Amino acid sequence: MATIEKFEDLEAWKLARTASRLIYHASSNAVFCRDFALVNQIRRAAISVMSNIAEGFERNGNKEFLQFLAIAKGSCGEARAQMYIALDQRYIDQVTFDELVTVLLETSRTISGLMKYLQGSPERGSKFR
Repeated sequence: MATIEKFEDLEAWKLARTASRLIYHASSNAVFCRDFALVNQIRRAAISVMSNIAEGFERNGNKEFLQFLAIAKGSCGEARAQMYIALDQRYIDQVTFDELVTVLLETSRTISGLMKYLQGSPERGSKFR
């Protein structure tokens, strides 16, 4: 596996960025954007996924990175659950819902894979050298 030198190189972070962009776009439509509570919550969940991946990576230790990845994964699930609310309220159509849920599921799976890799890795981060 190639050495990752910055969080922007992580596939999980790239997917989280895509999900955030899509969530911001979807929650900007005229009907959706009037539900201030849901817009705020779903955007905060999207921000949390990206931010926790980045923050955990910058901690330079597997244990802390794993903790932040677990939070990011939880926020992925939170955003996915909120997409159901948006769909049920007819703020978004089925196509938009499917696209967002697909990206969020892929992000979650990628985070899980990264967590599994870190748990089995003998490398513990530059902090422990």
